[in-house]
Amino acid sequence: MSDTSAAQTRFEPESTYKVLPQDAFNVDIEQQTLDEGHLLNDTVRNYSWSGVSVIVKDHKTKEPKIILHNIDGIVGAGEICALMGPSGCGKTTLLNVLAHRDAATGAKVEGNTLVNGTSPSTGAFRRMSSFVEQEDALIGSLTVRETMHFAARLAHKNALSKTERIRRIDGLLDSFGLRNQAHSIIGTPIRKGISGGQKRRLSVASQLITAPKMLFLDEPTSGLDSAASFEVVSFIKEVAKRNNLIVIASIHQPSTSTFQMFDKLLLLSAGKSHYFGQVDGVAPHFESMGYAMPFHTNPAEFLLEMMNTDFAADQSSAIARLDEMQKFWAGSDSAVELSKRVGSMPAETLVDIKPSKSNLPVVVMSLVHRSFIKSYRDIVAYGIRIAMYVGLAVMMGTVWLRLKADQADIQPVTNAIFFGSAFMSFMAVAYIPAFLEDRATYIKERANGLYGPTAFMIGNFLIGLPYLFIISLLFSVVAYWLSNFRPTAGAFFTWVMWLFLDLVAAESLVVFISSLFPIFVVSLALTAFANGLWMSVDGFMVSPKILNVFWRYVFHYIDYQTYVFQGMMVNEFAYRNYTCGSDCQCMFQTDLSSECLVPGQAVLDQYDYHTGNTGKWVGILLAIVLGYRLLGWLVLWARK
Repeated sequence: MSDTSAAQTRFEPESTYKVLPQDAFNVDIEQQTLDEGHLLNDTVRNYSWSGVSVIVKDHKTKEPKIILHNIDGIVGAGEICALMGPSGCGKTTLLNVLAHRDAATGAKVEGNTLVNGTSPSTGAFRRMSSFVEQEDALIGSLTVRETMHFAARLAHKNALSKTERIRRIDGLLDSFGLRNQAHSIIGTPIRKGISGGQKRRLSVASQLITAPKMLFLDEPTSGLDSAASFEVVSFIKEVAKRNNLIVIASIHQPSTSTFQMFDKLLLLSAGKSHYFGQVDGVAPHFESMGYAMPFHTNPAEFLLEMMNTDFAADQSSAIARLDEMQKFWAGSDSAVELSKRVGSMPAETLVDIKPSKSNLPVVVMSLVHRSFIKSYRDIVAYGIRIAMYVGLAVMMGTVWLRLKADQADIQPVTNAIFFGSAFMSFMAVAYIPAFLEDRATYIKERANGLYGPTAFMIGNFLIGLPYLFIISLLFSVVAYWLSNFRPTAGAFFTWVMWLFLDLVAAESLVVFISSLFPIFVVSLALTAFANGLWMSVDGFMVSPKILNVFWRYVFHYIDYQTYVFQGMMVNEFAYRNYTCGSDCQCMFQTDLSSECLVPGQAVLDQYDYHTGNTGKWVGILLAIVLGYRLLGWLVLWARK
């Protein structure tokens, strides 16, 4: 059976698909609406790449492995180009190279990428381009308009007036058909929002608010059905044509109607180029090799079937056929002409986009404002935690209910203090999912040059403070009075202070570990282990006076729970006496034994705790919080 007939039997005809006229999107760019005027590209005429190769070291053999080999291409203003090929062909790697992103860990990248025939600096390239991730890193508790609003504020740092910002947002919402969903929630795990296609269009629109000249899209139709895919690509196509933008997208297996909307196609397999040119020219190219495309067949499926050797019954003949097709393309007139053209691009003066002035306070306040909206709408962030802590307070207050000022209750009081501090900080692991979501948004926005780790870390710290204080206060109002700790206002608010600092330090630890290991299960396990370690060496399980010297000098003094526990102990015992019971047999022999009393200071002496060190302990706690935040910032800064 011939390859053509074999391919015919493997494809079923599409029941329905749109056949688009060639001039369907030939929009006159001079007719763009006033609201879209900021998007018009009148500086970048073309983007070309020549001899792009990527080489990595194979983890098993330790030998060099070629991911991409000598790839050429050129895309002009107003064109939309598809990078297509089977899984593992290198299209995502190529897209990252073209977008000036890291291709792979330890990869060696060769070749040239030119804008108007010149090589721009990294900063200039970032300012004229934008990248849309495969996953929609959107904040589900925001509305569509709010997402666009914060994207504009972060991109322009108050460089735009409110009127201009609204005008741009309205123009983009209209262009991407999102005007009717402007006030709809994007969607959270517990609250349904907009559709998948609308989310993808919003992801693109939020990047266009920065008015890029080039747009890179990683699998823009991934996870969408054929109708939603067509919807997304058609909006992108229309905006690109109307505003003269350059769009390059990696795409896996589009429908016929979606495939026809692309102007150019770069077909990859095994890291090599098998075709580059107009979409309507790919069928004649393969037909000239004897692989005619069957009628009523999705062209994308046909091409991917030809390029994929993973499931071939005869691997050797399939690989040989693929090599033959690649050599045919490499020796074709089109490939030779392409190589000549990209190798002799005339250099033009490249007008750099003026960067937005750095305005850290504006960016921080924008992030805080956005996080505030998220936190009160998304109960997963703090609502569930507040309910959890209140439940924990009720449990603690009823287990250690109405403890008396008697020596028999000294140990239960000590146990309650440990529980109130250690387990509260342990439950900070509940913040991990919310932080990982924030981090995903930060990674996307940093890659597009909106802000850096400093603004993110400051904003994340500030937004957490009021909620942590509310949690501390609510927990204390319930647990403190039910357990009958020292009944004075000063003692109560001192307890609240220690609990608040405890939670701030615990959340800072979560931020550091989750930044270092941004995988939920790993972060959860490591944070739980760290809190278990801190509970073991904080002075309750084993008195600091007899704690093993290794644990004492390596971990005890950097344990934030150490200072919270001893601060709470001093707050409770330093100013309170306990009765020795009806038989007057005091457990500690002191000057008050004759009065059948045990001074709380005697309990503190067993732990070697002293009064008058509150300011010192608070200072150490703040230093630990700062240390965790700085370590978290360093991790975020290093992972560019």
